[in-house]
Amino acid sequence: MAVIQRFKDLYQDLGSLDPEQLHQVYADDIVFTDPITTHQGIQSVKRYFARLTSQAQSCKFDIDNTIACNNNEHDIDYVVTWTMTLKMPQRSSPITLDGITQLRICNDRISYHRDYYDLGEMVYEHLPVLGWFTRKVKKRLAT
Repeated sequence: MAVIQRFKDLYQDLGSLDPEQLHQVYADDIVFTDPITTHQGIQSVKRYFARLTSQAQSCKFDIDNTIACNNNEHDIDYVVTWTMTLKMPQRSSPITLDGITQLRICNDRISYHRDYYDLGEMVYEHLPVLGWFTRKVKKRLAT
């Protein structure tokens, strides 16, 4: 099975992920970046996913598009668009978030993974005082 299909299968339900499964998708020297931080190496990525899966009730990704790329400045092989649905124990409703991922493949494993999403939509808008303020700023900027 090609790495992109393994990637899609893995992200269908991260809540049931065993971090040891990450070796099936990610290279030992993976660079994994999201709007919060960068993880270098498979062990760092495993710790990140272990924390994520221990804190979330569920985390599922609906992958909309997988777009093959070639001949680009950053050697990106695929761009993936997705919608994440995250359920946290302390929240009554799930957080839904759209994003994109850039992937670089080497020897049928992902060696570079970079996520782009609205951190405010994911985190700030769901905090009591900061959420109100973030929504107010967005509304003001839109008018």
